[in-house]
Amino acid sequence: MDTRSRKEVDFSEYIFDVDPEHGLSEEQARKLKYVGLANTAVKPPSKSIKKIIATNSLTYFNFVFLILGIILCLVHSYRDTTFVPVIFANTLIGIIQEVRAKITLDRLNMLNAPIASVIRGGKERRIDAEWLVLNDVVVFRAGNQIPADAEILSGEVAVNESLLTGEADEIKKSAGDKLLSGSFIVSGECRAKLTAVGAQSYISQLTLQAKRIKTKEQSEIIRSLNRIVTIAGIAIIPIGSIIFIQRYFFEQAGIEAAVQSGVAVVIGMIPEGLFLLSSIALAISAIKLAQKKVLLHDMKSIETLARVDVLCVDKTGTITDSTMRVMSYYPLGKQSRDEILTALSDFAIAQNADNATMEAMKAYFTQGSKRKVKSTSGFSSEFKYSGVNFDDGSYVLGAPEFLLGNELKKYAGEIEKYSRKGYRVLLFARYSGVADGKKLTGKVTPLALVTLMNPVRETAPETFRYFAEQGVEIKVISGDNALTVSEVAKQAGIVNTGKYIDASKLATEKQIAEAMKKYTVFGRVTPDQKRAFVKALQAQGHTVAMTGDGVNDVLALRDADCSVAMASGSDAATQAAQLVLLESDFSRMPDVVAEGRRVANNLERSGSLFLVKNVFSFLTATFAIIFAITYPVLPRQISFVAMFTIGIPGFLLSQAPNYDLIRGKFVSNVLRRAVPGGLTDLILVGLFAMFCAIFHTPAEDIGVCSTILLLFVGLQMIYRVAKKPLDWYKRGIIALCAIGAVLGCIIPICAWFFGISPVAASSISLTALLGVASIPLLFFVVKLVDYCWTIPEAIKKRRANER
Repeated sequence: MDTRSRKEVDFSEYIFDVDPEHGLSEEQARKLKYVGLANTAVKPPSKSIKKIIATNSLTYFNFVFLILGIILCLVHSYRDTTFVPVIFANTLIGIIQEVRAKITLDRLNMLNAPIASVIRGGKERRIDAEWLVLNDVVVFRAGNQIPADAEILSGEVAVNESLLTGEADEIKKSAGDKLLSGSFIVSGECRAKLTAVGAQSYISQLTLQAKRIKTKEQSEIIRSLNRIVTIAGIAIIPIGSIIFIQRYFFEQAGIEAAVQSGVAVVIGMIPEGLFLLSSIALAISAIKLAQKKVLLHDMKSIETLARVDVLCVDKTGTITDSTMRVMSYYPLGKQSRDEILTALSDFAIAQNADNATMEAMKAYFTQGSKRKVKSTSGFSSEFKYSGVNFDDGSYVLGAPEFLLGNELKKYAGEIEKYSRKGYRVLLFARYSGVADGKKLTGKVTPLALVTLMNPVRETAPETFRYFAEQGVEIKVISGDNALTVSEVAKQAGIVNTGKYIDASKLATEKQIAEAMKKYTVFGRVTPDQKRAFVKALQAQGHTVAMTGDGVNDVLALRDADCSVAMASGSDAATQAAQLVLLESDFSRMPDVVAEGRRVANNLERSGSLFLVKNVFSFLTATFAIIFAITYPVLPRQISFVAMFTIGIPGFLLSQAPNYDLIRGKFVSNVLRRAVPGGLTDLILVGLFAMFCAIFHTPAEDIGVCSTILLLFVGLQMIYRVAKKPLDWYKRGIIALCAIGAVLGCIIPICAWFFGISPVAASSISLTALLGVASIPLLFFVVKLVDYCWTIPEAIKKRRANER
């Protein structure tokens, strides 16, 4: 066997001419397969399930928590391992989510042609498409999907390349023409030689790019959480170690007490529950949206879409219905309206109804004269026309700018008049040569303009008005005439539709970048330009959502921050997109954005509760190290506080209605709310610890009373993050948590499990006094932090004004 890699093999040495009637011999086919030139399906570059489990399980923090759990068990402090179930659940959800993404992406198979008819040794056989080899002669008939790139040897077929090019029209192809893998045979029959197989074919190259999972694709919240965890990960080991050393060697505490202090610092500094809450909140949102016929391939896309500030949409299927109808026709020459009607009817009757345009033409133009047809030419996506050759002459129908050439200026006013009404304008003309789907070289004599229209969806104005109110800029991207698209967009209520441009004039990256800043509507857009548009917008700092429905949209969908597909589109687009509208109803998008905003805003609220614990643990550990005092609380007590001031209220608040605009960055917003709570906790616990040191209060009292103070401040923090607005649902959350905390302290088994033991009367009195003082103290600290938070922005504004 040829031991060179496939990239090293010189394919040219294996390409040779083949008799279309005989094809390859079995021996030739075996040799080509032996050197790796079979049509083997590409393997997706995705992780195996084994690797997914390993990458989610074998993380730095899981390793840290495993070690902490083992150490606590070794010193028989089993009650302090209450953090372990949260870590296990978080890891399990991560595995399930990634396995689900893998299955979804691996289902992305644009090539659904498992069986092919091949000529081998002069005989036609049906074999698996993967057994085909380079140079094989394959017989293609109506309904077949092309499994590999090929060149027609004999015969003639009509091909639909809509999944590849975005054009839904039929293209005539004959001997010498190329066939792209992934396209379909609409009619006719041909024999073609395979010129590129397996990973070398066009569709396989596209599939590989579309299947590649974007590891950098993360939502703002997930990126922020990772940043927080990274910082905590650097700090926990040295701080936890110093606390252990201080307790064990300098304070002469027992090994169990020293381990408990060190572990309490470490678990207090990691927001492990916030990851779990984020996963659960997103999963619940996915279920809610599924009930509204919206499928999420990637749960994180809910939050990403809520942060989108530019939405790129197509005209057909998004702004308008996919159906099309003829509005009217307007003679241009000396022929009467009736004569033009007959000519157009003859033309429409001769064509196949293989696309929406021709279906509309055949439904409107029905009064033909039964002229004899010599041949027809389906729509050419390259030259933008279709043609019919009658015994007495040839006629073409297509895009005026392509058919008229230099004569376009003569009819530009008339064309523009109808385009401004939102009509799609086609030119009907007589052609001096033979209309064969290739470039027109003869004289084109205009006969009439035909106007067609996709009706604007009834829900479109309301949907786009919502996006305008939410500050989301719309970019309309279409293959149609820019003026026509502009008028349709205007009817749909999209703002700034007067700013439109023909994208065929945009040749460089600089021109595209400038156009994305200046224009709203883009006409005559190619598939490659869609991807360039997305990248240009992202380079300008925008968060971009992209809608699409064809294979030609897949790479642009993949590059967008959030991708949306209609279920009525190609399988490729629906599998590549993060979000699929199952009923192809664009009016569902406001529901998705609203759900994303509810999740993002509520996770900010809940996140601030989680980070109060982390801020307190870090500051208290630092305080304990500097002043050589005992870390006040045990791991089980931290878990008790977290249950009633973080976990339960955090989850319940994440489900509350909240559709406000997302403002600012997640980390900044969360820390601004969390820091006052952490500082207040530090001040109160520090004061209590100093009192206990002066009056030699038992160490057990310090832990219990510190826990009660943390609960008191935690309940105030719940009130602060929930109070806008403070409805009955949120009041119920506060009451539930308060009652739960009290019951946890007084029910004997709960109090024993979480280390809430009886304390001295003096400690209770001081705790009550500090609890009352915490109310004005927290209020003051909040005002102070808010003031400090605005100082950098004020300095920046002052410097800007000075310039």
